[in-house]
Amino acid sequence: MTTTADRRNLWTVLALLFTTGWATNHFVAMMPVLHDRNGIGDAALEGAFGVYAIGLLPGLLTGGGISDRVGRKPVVLVGATGAALGNLLMLLWHTEPGVFVGRFAVGLGVGLAVSAGTAWSADVGGSRGTVFAGAVLTSGFAVGPLASGLIAQFTDGAALIAPFAVTVTGSLLAVVAGLAVPNSRRTVAETPDTESTDVTDSTVRGPRSLSRALVTSLPMSLWVFASVTISVVTMAGRMSSFSGPWVPGVAAVLALGSGVAVQVIARRNSWGARAGVGGALLSAVGFVIVAASGSDPTPVAFVAASVVLGSGYGLCLREGLLDVETFAPADRIGLATGIFYVGTYLGFGLPVLLRVIAPTVGIVAPIVVLAVMAAGCAGIRGMQLRSGVLAGR
Repeated sequence: MTTTADRRNLWTVLALLFTTGWATNHFVAMMPVLHDRNGIGDAALEGAFGVYAIGLLPGLLTGGGISDRVGRKPVVLVGATGAALGNLLMLLWHTEPGVFVGRFAVGLGVGLAVSAGTAWSADVGGSRGTVFAGAVLTSGFAVGPLASGLIAQFTDGAALIAPFAVTVTGSLLAVVAGLAVPNSRRTVAETPDTESTDVTDSTVRGPRSLSRALVTSLPMSLWVFASVTISVVTMAGRMSSFSGPWVPGVAAVLALGSGVAVQVIARRNSWGARAGVGGALLSAVGFVIVAASGSDPTPVAFVAASVVLGSGYGLCLREGLLDVETFAPADRIGLATGIFYVGTYLGFGLPVLLRVIAPTVGIVAPIVVLAVMAAGCAGIRGMQLRSGVLAGR
């Protein structure tokens, strides 16, 4: 039975994930501010957006596995503090080198916090905690750019300082609150079969294994942040008739808000594992809209692409995390979560890749390729449903 203390602990862990999402994504709204106020070029800013992923990957790959051994709490608190320090660095040193170093530090911290934090939420709240972790992290991703965009817009003299100060403060307050939550980690001994990491239970048909968790979750992971960054960075950057920090902020709210909404709908209507097929197909449709919009999308196309891609993002994130929670052995959930998030965060490199290859292949063909790949992953999910690989979901 869930106690008041359990609920309080879960919401504290979720607060850590929310502020981590904010710390990660508020930079989207700061990109035009840094461009206008400090003269940092678009290519450099998109590079800083991508260098975040370079710090992120080792954090994701090591954070979850370390938390399986030492517990979730120390890894999450160190990671959230690291993300705060990265933003503090950019507050104090917002030239091009400072932005690159700061974004790298944010990525490293977020990698630790997200992989271990999602596993921590699952430890405290079970499948409910897993779903909430994805939704709350998404909310942080959405609120961060909007809040920083508005703060920058209405604090003209402090536009380079106030948004960073707010996210640093929020992150550190969440870390302080997290100190009161007990440490946790799951072990194989907590599952029905203690002889093997390939454990089974009454709801999962077949063995739990790291490979099964990854085979099911990784095709979903590819369309999580790939969908969001195409909307928030690429699509927003092509809106020549509008400019300012509020444009990517609006894109983030539309995309990530849609992601939260569709996760709630999926949960209430018990869509199950088939929601992953819909998520990948929505991403494919969103990419088609982006490709058809060309170099100067209309506001209608901008809104439509953001909502459709955001819905694909939300379902792919939810389904991938539930695959990990359902199929990974109890003592490997942190590691599996980290690997899943590595797949998701590959999408953060897309804007830079698209800019680099645009002179050679144009801006439409790569997006069409993404649409075909997303549709292919929907097909893979459908085959897994029919073959029973997803039995128990």
